[in-house]
Amino acid sequence: MLRTLSGARSLGPGDFSAALDLCAVDPLANVFVAARLLEGGPAFAGALLGVDDGHRLRSMCWTSANVVPIGADDAALDSFATRLRRKRRRCSSIFGDADQVLGLWARLERHWGDARSVRRDQPMMAVSSVPAAGSGAIDHRVRRARLDEVDQVLPASASMFTEEIGYPPFVGSDRDYRRMVTSLISAGHTFVVTEDHRVIFKADIGSLAAGVAQLQGVWVAPDRRGQGLATPAMRSVVQQIIETVAPTVTLYVNSYNEPALRTYRAAGFRQVGKFATVIL
Repeated sequence: MLRTLSGARSLGPGDFSAALDLCAVDPLANVFVAARLLEGGPAFAGALLGVDDGHRLRSMCWTSANVVPIGADDAALDSFATRLRRKRRRCSSIFGDADQVLGLWARLERHWGDARSVRRDQPMMAVSSVPAAGSGAIDHRVRRARLDEVDQVLPASASMFTEEIGYPPFVGSDRDYRRMVTSLISAGHTFVVTEDHRVIFKADIGSLAAGVAQLQGVWVAPDRRGQGLATPAMRSVVQQIIETVAPTVTLYVNSYNEPALRTYRAAGFRQVGKFATVIL
């Protein structure tokens, strides 16, 4: 029997549990959306489009500043694209499972225009065990950033963002970006190494849900790169997160970033999927 899919509809608070259940089908890949839902509560289900299969939510798409498809086959991608064609100005990126992201972008590109960058191959990596004794050095200086260190963490965060995305995270006032950095520090989600009151290594837990902590913003000060700092620091971050925050740590990285891939593999990460990102 052929499946009958509905067109995409806007979800609401009544769909909150079903949306979390759909995220739980692949908690590693879907941690970003699951975390946003848990942080915001049922009202945040309104940021989602959904496609039903009979009486069940089959696919959905996060549609805030970032667009993130989940569980979307070709029919669902067609439905999402139809709803998203007029929303280009609201979005800064599309990211997630590579097949779904690239399929959605193929449907939106002629309506949204050129992207700043299309990153088609981003290994999604995970680790679920602390570094074994004797497997390599651990930097015991890694610790959670303090609220009185916002002024030191903010330029490191902004530098990482600019290097990765290609433009700065703010122009003029840093108020909103400072609020985001402060929020991560307040939650205990920013890990740093400092020397002489300067951040020389940083990593953030960007999303946390269902026993999965997704790292973002991993950064080493330019003048300290190539000196063996990153791998011991990442091992320490992994150990601290698994022991105190979540049993699984994930991240995704550009396939061409060989130094980063070597660092993450040395810290125990292994590829478990493939992401893609369209930067708008």
